[in-house]
Amino acid sequence: MGDLSGLAADQELGRRNGSAAPASRHLPHAAASTEAYFRAATAILSSAPDESEPDISATLLKRHYGLEGSTAVLSSEIERTVEVSLFDGRQLILKTSARQEAVDSFRFQSAALAALQGSVGFAAPTVIPTSGGALMFEEEGLSGYLQTRIEGVSLHQETPTPDLLFRTGNALGQMDLALAQVNIPAAHRPILWHVGCWSRLMELEEHLPSGSVAESVRTAMTEYMRFVEPQISNLEWQVAHNDPSPFNTIVTPHGLCFIDFGDGCWSPRIQDLAIAASHLVTDPALPLGGAEHLISGYAAVVPLSALEARLLIGLIRARQSALILVNYWRSHLFPADAQYIKKNVARAERGLTILAPLSTASAEAAVLAAASQPSP
Repeated sequence: MGDLSGLAADQELGRRNGSAAPASRHLPHAAASTEAYFRAATAILSSAPDESEPDISATLLKRHYGLEGSTAVLSSEIERTVEVSLFDGRQLILKTSARQEAVDSFRFQSAALAALQGSVGFAAPTVIPTSGGALMFEEEGLSGYLQTRIEGVSLHQETPTPDLLFRTGNALGQMDLALAQVNIPAAHRPILWHVGCWSRLMELEEHLPSGSVAESVRTAMTEYMRFVEPQISNLEWQVAHNDPSPFNTIVTPHGLCFIDFGDGCWSPRIQDLAIAASHLVTDPALPLGGAEHLISGYAAVVPLSALEARLLIGLIRARQSALILVNYWRSHLFPADAQYIKKNVARAERGLTILAPLSTASAEAAVLAAASQPSP
């Protein structure tokens, strides 16, 4: 995987202190832009899922939490995600993995969820401590954590009304404000979805279908490397969710809830907005394809800086391109799981096409117009 000694040192500091090293110790973009980081991140996503391992979820539940109930394995790409129905009626989610790199991932996820408890304006699952009071468990060759199961409907199943999208953007802004206040261990672990990897992703383009898709991705990534990447270190950086997609956003009777922090990392603050918006670009009749109200809701909580407004559309297009590149590559590696892996690809391809006509100036103007919109 190459030499990741600096990254490993940061992770070890997080283990000892129970938090990530202070932001001032890091060059926010440089570490994740290295060849070693990229190779480590690609190695993680090129490994087969854990589903081939025997399911011992019930045993782990009893051993580490003293709980009993029925279990059902859910779909997931990397770790094993299990729905737990306790005999007392409670519904929980148990995440486990036999991979070594999962220890840092679970350390980040469980700490992030614990840090967000009691926040206002949004919700997140609650971590259930082990019988010994830890946020996660580790045993020889296995690690994991337990959380509450959120009752609601995924945003991708809801009609994206202006009001719902505004409230989603508002909740996302509230979550970023909360995450900005905390230090979380393993925030600098290798993640291929980290923005620092994007300039290297074009080596995966051989797996794209020929024609307009490949050309759109090539154009967007060229723009990213030429215009966005040189300025990205000047953005505000913090711990971020890094994948607030409609699949990871739950609409509940009590508000919006965000789940699955597995891609969370140290990131530009605006990245969460760019990722969420990238999934909502669906209407060619609108300047930003329908992401306007999400941007408006976010900006009402976290006003966009001039640089964030200038770079947002470039980041959205690059994220759409990254999703297309990574998922075509992983579908090639795991053809039996291609349908699940590529569940968001068609949306990304369509969104990239819709945003393609925007110039740098018109994109910035559209973002500023969206950010100034009042609530619906």
